[in-house]
Amino acid sequence: MTRRRLSQRQQARIGAIQEKRKQHFDLRAQDALATAADDSSREGCVISRHGQHLAVADAEGVVHHCLSRQSIGEPVCGDRVIWQRITPGQGVVTALRDRISLLTRPTYGGTEKPLAANLDRLVIVLAPEPVPSHYLLDQYLVAAESLGIGAVIALNKSDLVDQSGVAEFTREFGHYEKIGYPLVRVSAKFEHQLEPLIDQLRSHTSILVGQSGVGKSSLVNALLPDMDIQTGRLSHATRMGRHTTSTASLYTLPQGGYLIDSPGVRSFRLNQMNIRQLERGFREFQPFIGRCRFSNCSHVLEPDCALIAAVEQQLIHPRRLENFRHMAGSL
Repeated sequence: MTRRRLSQRQQARIGAIQEKRKQHFDLRAQDALATAADDSSREGCVISRHGQHLAVADAEGVVHHCLSRQSIGEPVCGDRVIWQRITPGQGVVTALRDRISLLTRPTYGGTEKPLAANLDRLVIVLAPEPVPSHYLLDQYLVAAESLGIGAVIALNKSDLVDQSGVAEFTREFGHYEKIGYPLVRVSAKFEHQLEPLIDQLRSHTSILVGQSGVGKSSLVNALLPDMDIQTGRLSHATRMGRHTTSTASLYTLPQGGYLIDSPGVRSFRLNQMNIRQLERGFREFQPFIGRCRFSNCSHVLEPDCALIAAVEQQLIHPRRLENFRHMAGSL
């Protein structure tokens, strides 16, 4: 079903309504601060957000229902914030800490919608079925490089793959390991087959991405055996209801680290960038960038192209250059 395109008048009306709601919540936040019995500021982490309602965990892990001052920007799941308590279990977020990363998703209106902050690991989930998309995988890796975060490639449903299938997977994706991306085989069905992935997630704040049908939800449920308990505690503490499960939420992994579960990454697309930024998204290209004969080389047909020469010398996988060209053509 195609999305109905809104007229400029309709977009302006929706924008005005949204701005009015923000101002209403900002007034509520200011009134709450004016009557707060406790004027001390605290640090916390945004566990979930629904509209202007935030669930913020304090240093002890206790979750509080907070409003947000409009002037501080747009807090999202994973943000480190400064907040002030109003009453037991409730507060107001007054400032945002600097972010180390911000995952966004392009909207149909051409803007960027923030999804999660302070991630340091992107886990790209593949499976025997549906057939893995090399192009989508490279898009995810470009996104990770542009965010400055690590990436892991995980083959889920590995229990469905025999030895010949494992060998085929290694032939198809082994070159990613050679350029520095960990490659792990896991299964959400068997606890001991999650250990390679758990080792990669420990001490990190991660998010799982991948094609529909690769088993991301099954992996999340397997990695978070107490997910219902954590979600219930979140809903009870904030009185925001069970709808918190339909937005990005940050969960504590039993073995250490955090996992952000976000429905927003299901419709993943690359953020806006130019061709030079795209070049930096392919880490094995870096030794050859700037060595082409022409400074504006598109790496397609130009003579003395350093990337084409690197492919011929088997220093770059030909499919990676092919996918780069495809992405460059759609910029």
